[in-house]
Amino acid sequence: MSNDVTPRLSLPFVAAGQAQKHITVNEALGKLDGLVQLAVHSRTVAAQPASPVDGAMHILPAGATGAAWLDKAAGLLARHVDGVWETLAPSAGWLAWIIDEGLALIHDGENWTPLSSTFKNLTAARSPFFAATRFEILEQEVTLSGASVATSVAIPSRAIVLGVSTRTSVAITGATSYSCGVAGDTGKFGASLGVAKNASNVGVIGPTAYYADTPVVITAAGGSFTGGKVRVSIQVMRFDPPAAV
Repeated sequence: MSNDVTPRLSLPFVAAGQAQKHITVNEALGKLDGLVQLAVHSRTVAAQPASPVDGAMHILPAGATGAAWLDKAAGLLARHVDGVWETLAPSAGWLAWIIDEGLALIHDGENWTPLSSTFKNLTAARSPFFAATRFEILEQEVTLSGASVATSVAIPSRAIVLGVSTRTSVAITGATSYSCGVAGDTGKFGASLGVAKNASNVGVIGPTAYYADTPVVITAAGGSFTGGKVRVSIQVMRFDPPAAV
């Protein structure tokens, strides 16, 4: 990073003895105006807008077109100011509100990701001794083969299960339907579930405590699995004891 700009937002510094300091200051203020409380019009518009408003901001998608957008890397920010488009490179931790989707994104250093997808573990309450109640989602995409397949992720010991949901991510072959459960109760979270791509089920149960790590089992019906994949999400409530003294 050049010593002429700040390390995080690349705001220009005023040089010692510089003439027309207001130009540098105004450039820095303009960048701050675009990047602070970042709001982006769209991340899917690929054609450079013909008549953008001053201050318009976009996240460039792959294959963007237009004199200023062509051949620019996907994920860059494009800001229109004083009749000119400039591109800005985001950094890890930047947040952006996507206006046309009503969605918040976070940049992880490489890609923009919906902020909601990062919340797989939420602490609902914590005591002065650091005991805690947490809500957590454990997930796996399972490749299906044979009569049944157990997940490698498990319902954690001493957790309360609220539900296990599934979605068929690749159409299932060999079986006419499937069940989602645990050993000894193969349909606990749903039975006769769909084999077509995107068939889904939300297996809500009464809060059930488990006292040993317990895999979820996907069991074929009407024949054995010869192909297909299912995404499994285990939704649990977990508890942390008081901290060690």
